[in-house]
Parts: sequence; C-alpha cells; structure tokens
Amino acid sequence: MRHHTTMHRPAIFPMRSLGLLSAAHAVNHAQAVLGGENGDYAKAVAPATLSTKVFNAGPSLIEALLAGEIDVGYVGPGPALNAHVRSRGASIRVIAGAAANGVLIVARPDTGIQSLSDLKGKRIATPQLGNTQDISAKHYLLDVLKQEDVSNVLAVANAEQAALMARGQIDAAWVPEPWGSRLIIENGAKLLAEEKDLWPGKDFPLTLVVTTPEFLAAHREIVARLLAAHVRLTRELNRAPKQYVASLEEALAKLTGKRLPAGVIESSLKHVRFTDDPLESTLATMGQWAYELKMTPRPPDLRGLVDTTVLAEVNRGER
Repeated sequence: MRHHTTMHRPAIFPMRSLGLLSAAHAVNHAQAVLGGENGDYAKAVAPATLSTKVFNAGPSLIEALLAGEIDVGYVGPGPALNAHVRSRGASIRVIAGAAANGVLIVARPDTGIQSLSDLKGKRIATPQLGNTQDISAKHYLLDVLKQEDVSNVLAVANAEQAALMARGQIDAAWVPEPWGSRLIIENGAKLLAEEKDLWPGKDFPLTLVVTTPEFLAAHREIVARLLAAHVRLTRELNRAPKQYVASLEEALAKLTGKRLPAGVIESSLKHVRFTDDPLESTLATMGQWAYELKMTPRPPDLRGLVDTTVLAEVNRGER
C-alpha cells in the first residue's frame, strides 16, 4: 500500500502529488507518515493542496511516479535502482535519504532454524518481487548459502505474513520494520539477524526520497521546502524516537484500519536509523545484486541517480 499526496494549485504551479510509501511501512517511512499526518508537508507546499497515497511496496510506487500520478516518493533502493537502470538514467532522481537499516530476518519458532545458514531451502517471505528485501534475501541465498535457485523465496505482502506464519505456510521472513517486530511479538518468531550486520559498514539505506528529473528542474523551490520539513522530522526522530511511538501507532491504524500489537512500533524504532544521507556508496552494491539476479537488464551505471544539491542547500541553511 502506498501513499500518494496530490497537490492541487494554480496552473503556474502544477504539482500533482507527494508519494508516501506507505502506512504499512510506518517506521521506515516515519517522516512521510508524520509529515503527512501533522500538516508539516501541507504547510510546506501551500498554497497548493497536498494529498497522499499509500502503496504496499516500492515497485508500485515507482510505477505511479513514472506515470505522473505522484511527484515525490519515499521508497526503497531496489525499485529506485531498477527504474534508473531501465530508463538509462532518465526517469528518477534520489534527492535525500530517509532511513537506514531496520530490516530483520526472523524464523518461525517450530522450524528448527537457529541461524542464517539454516535458511537454505526454507520458505522465506519477502514483501514483493523485486523490492529491496527481495533482492537482499535472494543475493544472500545464492551468493552466501550457495543455493541453486531461489524458488523458496515467496513474495508475501507484509500485512499477510503473520497469518501465513501462524498457519505454517512460511518458515521465515526477510522484512522491514515494523513487520519484523510484529512477527516476533505476535508469532513468537526468532530473530536470526539484522540485515545491517551482513554489510561491511553495518549500514545500508532502507528508504530514499525520490522524484523525477523533470519535477526537480521545474520545482526546485517546492522540493527545498519539502526537504526542509523532511530534515526537521529526521532530526526530531533521531533526538527522541520514543516521543513518536504513539503518533506512529495512531497514523498506522488510521491509514490501514488496523492497529499493530502493543510494543511493535517501540521495538521497531530500535532497529531503524533515521538519516537524510542516501548512503550513495552502497547503492552500487545493491544495483549489482539486482543485475546478477536478472532483475535489471544491464550492469548498474548510477551516474545521475543521486542529486542532493537541494538537500545540501537546505542543510547549509541557504533555503
């Protein structure tokens, strides 16, 4: 489920929407959820009118962005990289980071899975085919565990994984927060590892802020105002994450119509690092994994993908 924000304004300022991915990802997209709910983003784009749209996973958000249905989105690196490679650098720009880490690898308690090495051949859920966790899980199984194929990796929407795990239909999950913590609290799942511990620097991007090159060129001022609100929320979330537990719980319940079990959001915030840095050096690695998995048609050429010039101006106080 992805969140789309549409701004209706005069013809001279024709911004359509700010995409927020998604209520289902309330923790790793906390700035989008909070900024949309508390009015910060609406104030940033005034006199335009802001509207939002929720998506289940990144590939759907990217489709809407490229179709002109939204103008700015919060999305994982995998779908952003795929769009960049397939368009030969013409379709998308990363203008900031939003969150890092925050991906858990968990196993059903009655499977006998005690470590990552035990995942070989097990039924592993990821949120969507081709999303960031899907790429990482498949890379690990093929490159590290030396599986012959990844037919045991199943695309299961985050909100559906608890029910499937309870019925014994999946053995493990490679998922972003808050869904990893939900499986631990609601299903008694065992935490095998955090994905960040598999990265050499113990740090990788989980959520990026993206737009199109056309929108960035035509509306740098509105991008700057949105990023200023984004940066303020990022700093607040880092300063006092517990302060936002109740707000995130309420926003998630409002957007999905269902409240997560007590303690899930608070647990999730311990695993996510909020940052406006897109951690550009790690994107090439993710792009190479996607190419090796045949999810992109050619090796990654990431020139032009990241454009943080407006973000730098905002952080220097020039806007």
